[in-house]
Amino acid sequence: MNPLNHVAIIMDGNGRWGLKHKNSRNAGHKEGLNTVEEIIKTSVKNKIKHLTLYAFSTENWKRPKKEIKYLFSLLESFLINKIEDLHKKNIKLKIIGIKNFSLKLNNLLKKSEKKTEKNSKLQINLALNYGSKKELIDAFKSLKKNNDTINEKNLSKYLLTNKIPDPDILIRTGNTKRLSNFLLWQLAYSEIFFEKKGTSKSSIPNSSLGFTSHNATNSVFGFLKTISACRFPICPAPMTANLIFFIY
Repeated sequence: MNPLNHVAIIMDGNGRWGLKHKNSRNAGHKEGLNTVEEIIKTSVKNKIKHLTLYAFSTENWKRPKKEIKYLFSLLESFLINKIEDLHKKNIKLKIIGIKNFSLKLNNLLKKSEKKTEKNSKLQINLALNYGSKKELIDAFKSLKKNNDTINEKNLSKYLLTNKIPDPDILIRTGNTKRLSNFLLWQLAYSEIFFEKKGTSKSSIPNSSLGFTSHNATNSVFGFLKTISACRFPICPAPMTANLIFFIY
């Protein structure tokens, strides 16, 4: 089997942690933001080419307006202050989802994608206002509109992840076992790891992941160790964020 190429992550638990430890969901989102740099470093270290992060789903619009406003303020701050650092590290940022935010945020997203579009060390696919069901419905509508034959190849070219390889593994933290309308088509043959509460980096059975390649197993194991040691949304010592992640 080829080495690990694409990791998708649902970083769950930020808001719940914030309520439990600081009586504030926003505090949890801010702390969750601080864990992502280590994940990016681990991606680069393991020569992973694609990292897809579920940041804001189409269902997240149901949250309180104040919370949504805070989440987008974090994203705006990141795009203003951190995109240059990603660019210098040869990291590409791609947004998958519907960009119907404020004019300011839409412009920041567009400029960030444009600035990093030729970078090649790592591609971070940030799923914003993303819902897999809508993505599939829109893809089928495009198939019909263009009178294309319905098959896997033609459908895939109309997905938001067109030209992005399917994930080798999905990792979800937060002790919840569901896909939450995330990459339903693309995860058909992916390994899926749901973190259990209390999992430690010494107890993760890398042999159970099904990766027979030594490099692939080491890559997965490295990711699981990182996330288990630095469980979302909080680590023993907060880290500096280079990327936003604020779901749940």
